[in-house]
Amino acid sequence: MVAEAHFDTIIIGAGAAGMQAAAFAGARGGRVLVFDHARAPGEKIRISGGGRCNFTNMGAEPKNFLSQNPHFAKSALKRYTQWDFLDLVIGHGIPYHEKTLGQLFCDRSAKDIITMLLDEMAKIGAALWLQTKLVELSQTSDGFSLLVEREGQERRLSARQVVVACGGKSIPKMGASGLGYQLAEQFGLSLTPTRPALVPLTFTDGLLEDCKALAGVAADAVVHHGKTAFEEAILFTHRGLSGPAILQISSYWRETTPIRVDLAPGWSAADGLKHWRTQAGKRNLSTLLSEILPQRLVQSILGPDLAQARIGDQSDRTLNRLADRINRWEVLPTGSEGYRTAEVTLGGVDTTGLDSKTMETRHVQGLYFIGEVVDVTGWLGGYNFQWAWSSGWACGAAIAEKTTS
Repeated sequence: MVAEAHFDTIIIGAGAAGMQAAAFAGARGGRVLVFDHARAPGEKIRISGGGRCNFTNMGAEPKNFLSQNPHFAKSALKRYTQWDFLDLVIGHGIPYHEKTLGQLFCDRSAKDIITMLLDEMAKIGAALWLQTKLVELSQTSDGFSLLVEREGQERRLSARQVVVACGGKSIPKMGASGLGYQLAEQFGLSLTPTRPALVPLTFTDGLLEDCKALAGVAADAVVHHGKTAFEEAILFTHRGLSGPAILQISSYWRETTPIRVDLAPGWSAADGLKHWRTQAGKRNLSTLLSEILPQRLVQSILGPDLAQARIGDQSDRTLNRLADRINRWEVLPTGSEGYRTAEVTLGGVDTTGLDSKTMETRHVQGLYFIGEVVDVTGWLGGYNFQWAWSSGWACGAAIAEKTTS
């Protein structure tokens, strides 16, 4: 075993939250180490946004986050906002652009964000160890002792503070695991139930066959679950439904409950169909509906019996049935694609055990949990990265204050 090395702060996880925390934790001279089992830092950043990284959202507010305690995220989000992170991006000369709904993306590559974070870490002299595995973490009289495995050797480390920033279970091919949850339980913290979030939903039987036949078709829609609704695109796949609106609603959906889909937002199919029957009775239903919906979707809705039928020949009952299929299509998902494709993990470390201003555990001094491992989950569209930046800053700034106290 190699001789022990001491740091003021050791951060487990070189993702968005971990690197952000490191840059601030060492701002006043504290010695910081970030380690990760991956081969490269910021792997989730690298693959996000199609390689362009949707790094924040201009509309980010606490209401855009799910948690058993919806108030917990307010402190960090209000003290380190999307505008604070955007200032950092601009300060590093990273070109960016806005897409829909306030989403901000890099013009060039997500790697620009990773480089920026690494540069910020370098400014304060933070060390980064990759391909390093945590073997053991324990509390000592003056901090923590860690046993890690690096380059085929075990090394004993010590630190005054330890930050757990190793994410959730989503995208296991990137190395995601339940380590953060295991560490939380080891130190007596409670966990809220975890599940895949921002994930495509799957179907079986007839609904699955319908989705397979429409695979590749996209449409604007409003997707409802209870009182929650999102208006964005949906995409039919060989497994079920995907697209932004489905990913959003997946965070709210629970097994055995249906979702409702409006395939023509802003258009009353009942009124429109009856108007067409009066004004264009000789025209085919399929031709008229193709002005509103993708043609393949129209054929699926109409079926073989109505595909060539004239609208003028249809009864109120038939038109009302079609209107419900268009504006109130109720479907029962049987599951989701799981952590394999989920963008984030819903649930995690129960926030009742954490200080919302510092992210420090209430009963273990010097132990912090930040980012996705915590029971705070954002909407699709840059919100989860903003939680990483805000919680990382809150933690790092608190540690910096301790360094000079």
